[in-house]
Amino acid sequence: MSDTPRLHKAGPTLLERARELRPLIEQAADVAEAQGRLTDPVVDALHEAGLFGIWVPAPLGGAESSPREAIDLLEELSYADPSTGWVVMATNLENGTAGAYLGDDAIERIFKGPRMPVFAGQGTRPGVAVPEDGGFRLTGQWSFASGMLHSQYVHSLGAVEGTDEVRICITPIEDARMLGNWDVLGLRATGSVDYAIDGAFVPESQTHVFTQNEPLRGGALYRLGVVDMALICHSSWALGVGRRLLDELVRHTGARTGRPGQIADSDAFHADFARAEARFRAAKALVIEAWDDAERTLDAGRRLDVRQETMVRLALNHVTSTIAEVARFVYASGGTSALRDGLIQRLFRDVFAGSAHITSGPQMLRECGRELAGLARGQAWVVFSLES
Repeated sequence: MSDTPRLHKAGPTLLERARELRPLIEQAADVAEAQGRLTDPVVDALHEAGLFGIWVPAPLGGAESSPREAIDLLEELSYADPSTGWVVMATNLENGTAGAYLGDDAIERIFKGPRMPVFAGQGTRPGVAVPEDGGFRLTGQWSFASGMLHSQYVHSLGAVEGTDEVRICITPIEDARMLGNWDVLGLRATGSVDYAIDGAFVPESQTHVFTQNEPLRGGALYRLGVVDMALICHSSWALGVGRRLLDELVRHTGARTGRPGQIADSDAFHADFARAEARFRAAKALVIEAWDDAERTLDAGRRLDVRQETMVRLALNHVTSTIAEVARFVYASGGTSALRDGLIQRLFRDVFAGSAHITSGPQMLRECGRELAGLARGQAWVVFSLES
């Protein structure tokens, strides 16, 4: 087990590098959208900047960024381009938890190259893992493998046959059969293809229990577990895209000031913009408040309590629904510029693709309300629901 109880802080270097990459990422976004994956120059730049190691444990050469550091980083990348932010946040969740939870033999095999390995896959709707000497035989089909087209390893959920256990199984990309069906409305450049694995052998050291939250290496960050770290990812993404939507509307209306009949001269628009800005800032404040509180708890060597688990879930749900409202307002206010192919239209599509993710679903909101209303006494969070 980890002998580092406190949170590791990576410092500002990675955030500065992410900001420096914004022009490259923005310039490549249209090409990435058309080809259904990030461009090679962007992927190479992300590697060179160390941005596939945001959550890899420090003993393995990663940044091991704290929750608040990761929020700022992923917000910045998502502001530059929602698909880039999505790929980086999804792969870092999987890279980081693999580095923290896999066995030593797997770490020696996987984290030994000059580049940080990239993992992609799917952690819901499990396949079947059949126990075999030294490991498991994994078979199944999974959807929405964000970043798969840029990865070297696949992260898949498997239900262990004959038990109630579910495990994350890590396999080489060569063991996965790409189903190539990423024809979607939004987040097109994420290349989140479906894939299948047919009886691949997975050494036990290349697996970990899905709910594991005690790291074998690295510090207190990994006591959050896969699900809570995913909440950081999706909250950060929403913050970046929501801010970009409002900033693009400012640019759009500012360029039309003084022209007869433009929305920039409408009193109703002025009031509606103020409300949208306030809603977004309030939602961001809740995210920051919830994760500041969580950081203090982790840094003190404790785990989040039930109420803190509720608040980080509620913060994600609220910021996601808020940016959906913002997107509707920006799209409606953008007129024909939003209707035509362009940045506002792409942001609008990306928001509604991203807000459909299971982590922001209605079940989570209902469970948060039940706990906040005092109707879940004696229960604890188990993935997306409260259970006794």
